[in-house]
Amino acid sequence: MIERLCAAHPFGPDVREALSALLRESTEGVVEPLEDDAPDHGVWAGWMADQVGRPWAGASFLWAESYFFRKLLAATGFFAPGPWRGVDPFAPMKRAELHNAATAETLKALDELPHLSDPERDAAVVQAAVWGNQADLAFQLSTDASGSTSGLVAGSPEEFWSLFDEPGPVHLVADNSAGELAADLVVIDRLLTTGRAARVVLHVKPGPYYVSDATPTDVLVVLHHLCGLGGEAGQVGSRVENALRAGEIAVRAHPFFCAPFDFGAMPDDLRAEFASAAVTIFKGDLNYRRLVGDRHWPVDRPFADAVSHFPGPLAALRVLKSEAVVGLERATATSLDAGGQPWRTSGSHALIQTRS
Repeated sequence: MIERLCAAHPFGPDVREALSALLRESTEGVVEPLEDDAPDHGVWAGWMADQVGRPWAGASFLWAESYFFRKLLAATGFFAPGPWRGVDPFAPMKRAELHNAATAETLKALDELPHLSDPERDAAVVQAAVWGNQADLAFQLSTDASGSTSGLVAGSPEEFWSLFDEPGPVHLVADNSAGELAADLVVIDRLLTTGRAARVVLHVKPGPYYVSDATPTDVLVVLHHLCGLGGEAGQVGSRVENALRAGEIAVRAHPFFCAPFDFGAMPDDLRAEFASAAVTIFKGDLNYRRLVGDRHWPVDRPFADAVSHFPGPLAALRVLKSEAVVGLERATATSLDAGGQPWRTSGSHALIQTRS
């Protein structure tokens, strides 16, 4: 990842050395405190008080990942005065993913939606949102994922849509930018045009995080890209843009989405937002880990039990890229284990899980 960053940007020796120092610290050393005066410095000081001086491998994986990306931003000069202040170091990777052939093919395929029946269109939109989560740049940098879509290990599009009995406010917690965010906007458009949602709140990260995670800037970039296309993709973009102007869609970027904790520790203001939602949709592997707890649960632990801390109805749409998973039939997991493939981590399987 650091090699890719240095290849994508003309960073000087100071930034390159800072990135190299972070690599040495995170692989060979102990957790060091932040050395910047960024606006979130005080918050992070509290989040890491009991971690300083410990080996990185001794911290929880979720905590270590989040802190690594926070320190990586500082190393690139994101918070400091100078030419790289406020510059998303992952922007070239996101831009390349948005404009690659696979994304173009997916967006062109939206032209088929108007020719489908309503149930077929519902299913297609949800399937696109689920499998769009394969487009995770951090995952691609660390695996040899084949891009296979072997199928769902739990749930169905019908289960997802069954949550929306009456129109109300719907919240969607996004994961990745580019192609996946475009698919999320298609879901939002479907929620509004079918009257299943009275209003949609789109939650993104407040700043660059986990390489491809969506930020407010990415929302604008993807929306402008859609609006510049012809066909159904352009129509979706136009409807979403108008809905933003009318206040039917709102964008939120709460600092907790970059915190190194699961959603059981969310602050009261964010909890109150979710409590007011008719349904909250969580996208992606990281949000799933934060939702159920990033631990080695028994695979047949009920999903409703794992998310009992959450204050309202919810749906999780996720491609499996990590070990944490609940809510499966024991026979399903046994069969997948017998196949000899790393189905939990390869990005080849997905799930849709809900709690009404």
